[in-house]
Amino acid sequence: MFKPLNVFNEPLQECSRKPMTGFYRDGSCNSGIDNQGRHTVCILATTEFLEYSKRVGNDLSTPMPQYGFPGVKAGDRWCLAVGNFLRAIEHGKAPKVFLESTHIAVLEDIDLETLKGFAVEV
Repeated sequence: MFKPLNVFNEPLQECSRKPMTGFYRDGSCNSGIDNQGRHTVCILATTEFLEYSKRVGNDLSTPMPQYGFPGVKAGDRWCLAVGNFLRAIEHGKAPKVFLESTHIAVLEDIDLETLKGFAVEV
């Protein structure tokens, strides 16, 4: 069976189950052909990033109980679309990243050295 890989070419680690994240809502930043937005970057949400994200039209913090979505809060881990992460880099608002939980497909758009500059120290 195929195991998804992270940016280190190792098994992809879980990002978060509280809140449940990932395109497939399985706690992982896994990807597939149906994940057009490529929600593959596992981030550490901050108040500054969530405010920025809401301001540019990607409101992650407002709960939507009708969809079982509690909203992302500062301190939560979340699978962010690679395009939104790139935009945040351009605007100087990029959050920290959990590299072990970030899908290898991200390397098609962002080199590993750049990602390492945003890595959460563990």
